[in-house]
Amino acid sequence: MCLLEIKNLSVNDTRTEKAILQNLSFTLESNTCLGIVGESGSGKSMTAKAILGLTSPWLHVRGEVVFDGMNLLNASNKILRNIRGQKICMILQDAMTAFNPLYPIGKQMIETVRENLGVRKNEAIKMSLDALEKMCIHNPEQVMKKYPHQLSGGMLQRCMIGIAMMMKPDIIIADEPTTALDSINQREVVEEFRRLRELIGTAIIFISHDLGVVQYLADHLLVMRDGECVEYGKANEVFTNPKHTFTKYLIDTRIRLAEPFQQSIVRRI
Repeated sequence: MCLLEIKNLSVNDTRTEKAILQNLSFTLESNTCLGIVGESGSGKSMTAKAILGLTSPWLHVRGEVVFDGMNLLNASNKILRNIRGQKICMILQDAMTAFNPLYPIGKQMIETVRENLGVRKNEAIKMSLDALEKMCIHNPEQVMKKYPHQLSGGMLQRCMIGIAMMMKPDIIIADEPTTALDSINQREVVEEFRRLRELIGTAIIFISHDLGVVQYLADHLLVMRDGECVEYGKANEVFTNPKHTFTKYLIDTRIRLAEPFQQSIVRRI
C-alpha cells in the first residue's frame, strides 16, 4: 500500500532564484524503508523539510506531497501539526539540539506523549519507560531523570527513536541520524530502526551519506545530486547494477574506502 507519494516536488529560493529541489518524484510503501543518499548539499534534508512543511518562509515549494489522500503542501498549519505529531515523525541528525537542555529527558518524553496522544500522566510515564526498555536502555528510570547533556549521542538518539515509537506513526523520516555517532553507537541505532519496523510496521525514509548503512536498511534507494533525482529503484538492484555514472562513483568510492579495512581484517585472521 502506498503511504506517501511525492510528485514533481520543487523548492526555489525566492531571494536568489536558485533551484534547491527540481521535480523530485518517489513513493513510500507501507512497512518499507526508502534510503535517500547523495553528497552534502544535494537536497536530501530539504526534501524532508518540504514534505513536512518545515521550510523557511523565503523558499517557494511546489508540486504534490500526497499523504492520506491529501496534498500536504495545501494543508493548514493545524493539520500539519497534527500530522507531524502523530502520523509522520522526524528524527533529526543532532539529537542534542532536539531536546530542551533545561528539562530532564523524562519530562520531555512525558509531555510529548500527553500532548499528542491525550493520555494521563501515569500512563505517559509507563509508556516512556516501556519505550526506553524496548530501545535496550538499561535503568530507564534513571535515564528519565537525566538532562540531555548527561547522556551520550547514541543514548539521545535512542530516546528520540523511543519517542517516535510511542507515537506509532505511519512514517518516520530519519535525517542522517547516525552522522555524529561513533561506529558502535551507529550500529546500535541502525539496529533500533530495524527493530522499529518489526515492532510497529512503520515505514521509514532514511536519509544518509553512508551507503553501508543505507544498503543494510533500505528496500528502495533514491540517489540525489544538485537537487535532482539521478537514480531511483530497488536498493539491491541499484547497488548491484547502478545505471547513472554518479551512482557508480558513489558505490566505487565506498568500495575503495572499505578495501584497506577489509584487507587488515583478512591479515589478522
